[in-house]
Amino acid sequence: MTVSLTTPLAKLLTNRRRISALKGLGVVTCADALTYYPFRVTDPVPLRAVREGRIGEPMAFAGVVRDVRVMPMNARRGYRLQAMVDDSAFAAERRVAGTVTALVFFSYKQQYVNWLSARLHTGASVVVCGTPSEYDGMPQFTHPEVLTVPASPSATQEPGHGQRFDADSIDDALRRVCRPRPVYHANSRISSEHIHDSIVTVLRALAAGDDDNVEPSAAQSGKAAQSTQSGSRGTTSTAATSPEPAELQESAPSPSRASCLSPAPDGIETSPKIPTAALRRAIPDILPESVREACGLMHRAEAFLAIHEPDSVDSFRQALHTLRYEEAFISQTAVLQEREQARKAETFPCTDGGMRETFIDSLPFTLTGGQASVIDDIVQDMGRDYPMQRLLQGEVGSGKTVVALAAMLQAVGSGYQAVLVAPTQVLAEQHAETVGGMVSKAGLAIPVTLITGGMKLAARRKALAVAASGVPGIIIATHAAFSRTFQAPNLALAVIDEQHRFGVEQRETLLQRGEKIPHLLVMTATPIPRTAAMTWFGSLDLSWLTELPGGRKPIRTFVIPEADGPTMANMFRHIRRRIDAGERAYIVCARIDEDESDDQAGQDAELFEEPDDASGSGDGSGGSSSVQPKPPLHAVSEIAARLEALPQFQGVRFATLTGRDDDATKQQVMAGFAAGITPILVATTVIEVGVDVPQASCIVIFDADRFGLSQLHQLRGRVGRGGTDSWAFLVSRAEPGSIAEQRLAVIQGSLDGAEIAQADLELRGAGDVLGDAQSGGKSGLKLLRVVKDAKMIADARARAEQVLAADPGLEHEVQLAGAVLDFTRGNESHLISS
Repeated sequence: MTVSLTTPLAKLLTNRRRISALKGLGVVTCADALTYYPFRVTDPVPLRAVREGRIGEPMAFAGVVRDVRVMPMNARRGYRLQAMVDDSAFAAERRVAGTVTALVFFSYKQQYVNWLSARLHTGASVVVCGTPSEYDGMPQFTHPEVLTVPASPSATQEPGHGQRFDADSIDDALRRVCRPRPVYHANSRISSEHIHDSIVTVLRALAAGDDDNVEPSAAQSGKAAQSTQSGSRGTTSTAATSPEPAELQESAPSPSRASCLSPAPDGIETSPKIPTAALRRAIPDILPESVREACGLMHRAEAFLAIHEPDSVDSFRQALHTLRYEEAFISQTAVLQEREQARKAETFPCTDGGMRETFIDSLPFTLTGGQASVIDDIVQDMGRDYPMQRLLQGEVGSGKTVVALAAMLQAVGSGYQAVLVAPTQVLAEQHAETVGGMVSKAGLAIPVTLITGGMKLAARRKALAVAASGVPGIIIATHAAFSRTFQAPNLALAVIDEQHRFGVEQRETLLQRGEKIPHLLVMTATPIPRTAAMTWFGSLDLSWLTELPGGRKPIRTFVIPEADGPTMANMFRHIRRRIDAGERAYIVCARIDEDESDDQAGQDAELFEEPDDASGSGDGSGGSSSVQPKPPLHAVSEIAARLEALPQFQGVRFATLTGRDDDATKQQVMAGFAAGITPILVATTVIEVGVDVPQASCIVIFDADRFGLSQLHQLRGRVGRGGTDSWAFLVSRAEPGSIAEQRLAVIQGSLDGAEIAQADLELRGAGDVLGDAQSGGKSGLKLLRVVKDAKMIADARARAEQVLAADPGLEHEVQLAGAVLDFTRGNESHLISS
């Protein structure tokens, strides 16, 4: 059978457990395997005689087995195998005295021990790679990597043992164990080494073009088995020649693989065994030849080979650069194509600005320069005969609602309908009240219709009928706007508030219902760095509102260590004084109740997890046993009970608000909070968006060190909206000097959302900041970094523009066209257009 990138791994690998473990990592096909990239590569292992070895530093040497012993372990079940290896010949070449060292293996499976002792029989010639330790005054290697080699170059099988060899010669074996090794994100079901072995198998199968000889059995000829498996490493590298079943081999202990810190060994060439020419035929290039040559990039097949089976650290880095650029080029090509496609659609030109001007004139304040500029851009966009696609990012309280209303009145004044879609019923009702009041004060007789899923059936039917009539007006809706029952035949403008909280398919459904595509204005208060915005929202025109309207005072932010009892007490006394002055306070927790797990809490709160292993190994080898588990997150029910019992809050009424509460409860709670009946609201992050209580002056966020910076900035924006002094208290259990402490220092020292988002992006990655999970797709960018690779992205965009200018349909770039289509189908391009 011919092997291609779409071939399932189940047809290549025989080990069912490994296939299942890889599937758990999302690796199902050959293409999945090749794009499951290592996150780092080790340095080459140095050649050293045993006497030259240093405790705790990896090394490789050649030797001869002098003695093998298998001993039962009396204290616990299982066996201990000890092979004594003499490196005299190898040490003599290095002009060092030889010595004997012990190779030690532990296993509770006698079958595995018998197989291993047969390989390491007395007189066997071996190459060993591992990290020496000291036991009973002599050096030893615990579970090292061992490759068997023939005693003479002409030998293919050891007489009397029937053993197949792992390498043709000592030089070949040393070359293989000394090469740099890719390290993959692994888990308890599959190790980094087994992931690597599987990917190498895929590369060999693609180069061979036939999978019949990918995993030869022990009955096959030694040379065939040897050539098929050459290049694999570790105890699993001899699996093809082993008489043991695959299940036993998979459970064999993995060798110790420490990071290798010494330069490449002298005289060792590391040319790959996999034929590059054959691999290039199986893996076509995606980048246009002109782009690849101009940028000095590798062929895609060569890049896959160099990143998974690197000759050197430099070749690994070159491959990484090539594949990053490929991702940048594909994503930017998709963005540019989608942008051009959108401009071919037909829309409703909105040219009558009378209502908009009347509204602006009626405002009791003067628009900021940013608001006026953005409104002018929107008016210009809406006057064209193709749909506007604009992203409006604004600081919390920067006046996005005024801009959105001006845009909607441009549509209504031109004889059409406009819809504003909000993520929650509470926010939709607030928008309806605010918009209705502004329209009324401006003296404009236009209908403002509210449609939510929580309305009574009769009221909802009446509202839907108003929308279906096509009468010019403003519609405020929740997710109900995406239902089949919602029809607005003259919809000229769709405004999406807090875009990351809606799915891609929902937005597309709303925009593509009629014969014409409405204009689209996407708004968000979630800070997005400009570099990220240019990458992910490149098909939209971008606008930023950075000025705050007059009267807003800066929010004073303090980080409070939870263990500092006196400071915590002072904070609560301060909040009580503000409550007595007629103000309000939010208390935010990540969990609803104490029975809820931290994982469940993370569904609402964008939690940041600092790596437990500071080394970032992530290779499935475990971490330091000294790492302490994080304490559980505080819950709304727990904190509400604790605060109510404090003497500082004696006589003060509390209310709670969570995502589990129904709409009627939420309305009742918010009404009581706004009225001052319950001046302290203990809530989850459900208050993050759209909750507007001008009297709120204090917010306390428990477990702030576990929240994303952008979310902390959003939550902080809930206070000070009435022009009063305001305070944000970030209660933290972060360790001194930790990344979490550094993150909180960023938000304590800045009120600039873009600056905060930049730091958040660098610390958390694009997916967490931009809310990929809520955007309807999983990020397709595995290597590209939107901050560090900003120049690369800009270069890829410029070159993609040139390619599309010469070949808009990519008719002469079939592979690129297919990659762009796959990218689009996977929702990644809609992340960009969302």
